[in-house]
Amino acid sequence: MSSQKIAFVGIGRMGANMARRVQDCGFQVTAVYDVNRHAAQALADELRSTACETLSAVTAAADVIFTVVTNDEAMRTIFFGEGDKLLQGASGKIFVNCATLSPAIHREVSAAAAKAGARTLEACMASSISHAREGKLYLMLAGDEPAYNELLPLIEQMSVNRRFIGAPGRAAEVKALVNMVMNINTAGLAEGLGLADALGHDLGMIREVFSQTGANSRVLETDGADMVAREHDCWFSAEHAAKDSGIAAQLAKEVELTLPLNEATVGQYQLMVEEGLGALDKSGVAELTFKGRHG
Repeated sequence: MSSQKIAFVGIGRMGANMARRVQDCGFQVTAVYDVNRHAAQALADELRSTACETLSAVTAAADVIFTVVTNDEAMRTIFFGEGDKLLQGASGKIFVNCATLSPAIHREVSAAAAKAGARTLEACMASSISHAREGKLYLMLAGDEPAYNELLPLIEQMSVNRRFIGAPGRAAEVKALVNMVMNINTAGLAEGLGLADALGHDLGMIREVFSQTGANSRVLETDGADMVAREHDCWFSAEHAAKDSGIAAQLAKEVELTLPLNEATVGQYQLMVEEGLGALDKSGVAELTFKGRHG
């Protein structure tokens, strides 16, 4: 595996730190690509790799191509764009698609890659930027299982734990569920703390009580103090929360299921985007629930 040539398309904070981790573990990162050409060149200089100017050049330069893009539209652009695209000369390549996208686009890309003689994995991440740098990602994977087994030595260096789930799109479904529940919990915590504040309670005491009772949650640990202190440095943006909970809402619609809590949560995060707060961390939903804050 260490002889495999690796490339990354989309080198924001997650993608760049994944690339650094791969390089640290002795794998050869030969190419990077991003619409932000300055960022791509800076990372290429750091890793002593090439900042490709075209997507087809990325495919030509690597055996395994990781993609970490923003949304379905960006995914379609890199795989199905007019002219330059990743599927040019893709026979024999493996694409590992890591962003939180709709299951439908993962299936679409998988089918197109197969026609081009390539294989795909989706590797949905439920972790933070620091976990990407330290090789402590939790990965939900689906797609071509032989490709998964072939890449396992690399995947193990990137993750502390992982689960192969099944056919294309299935990991994306599970990731949508994870983020749906996380975002509901985050919005609920913001309302609980906002009401406690309005009632005049000490919020340190409230958070301690929450932690010892049925109100406890992972987001209490990660976001509770930030909500109180109004520290919303972005680790997972409100804009992404709106997108991901929206994916879950669409899946529910497809199976004719009503999810009122998710619908309310989508509304809250969409409101943040509309109010110009979409770049805040998801903890910033507290700005909508505490008296005297936003609007």
